Amino acid sequence: MMFIPESIALKEWAVTTKALQEGAQIIMMRKGGIVEETRHFEVRSHTFYLYPTYEHQKKEWIKESHRLEIDETLVNWDQTGQTVTVSACAKVVESIEITDTEDLIRIADFHIGTDAFAEERLKWKRKQPLHLLVLRVYMLENPVTLPVVPEYLGCKSWVRLEQDRMEAAGPLSPVLNDTEFEKEHLRLKHALAT
Repeated sequence: MMFIPESIALKEWAVTTKALQEGAQIIMMRKGGIVEETRHFEVRSHTFYLYPTYEHQKKEWIKESHRLEIDETLVNWDQTGQTVTVSACAKVVESIEITDTEDLIRIADFHIGTDAFAEERLKWKRKQPLHLLVLRVYMLENPVTLPVVPEYLGCKSWVRLEQDRMEAAGPLSPVLNDTEFEKEHLRLKHALAT
């Protein structure tokens, strides 16, 4: 079933966005940006674009098997910071709250981050749960290059995109077909249940 994403985007490391776009993972871990208005993460929309960020990516927080992918994300990056290209959107299928290290261990095979990275995300703002978003990801037929405006900058999770520009994105294609996605989603649920 196709959908039209709202003109809102969730900011995430480009290497993680790449993993989502390639079907290497179907989850995103969030605690919120430093300047979140509510001081914690909230799902503002269940459909959104994936806005890749580059500045704070750290190789030591990415599993060795994926570290070179950070370099790959930088190849087409506009280092002047004047533009960003949005190539995918996502639909939240499930939102799970993670509060303990045991659950982090159970999901270690489901993301490209190191155990230390996941633990660091859980520890930050310790009283707040770590939000594990299970995402169905779709590629845009026509990736959209946007000028970076001041509203997109800073350590915040959500940014509002210009609807007129996003209408040029065209049809969406799922990264994983229904069967592949359901299989991975069930595998994740099983891991968290054991």
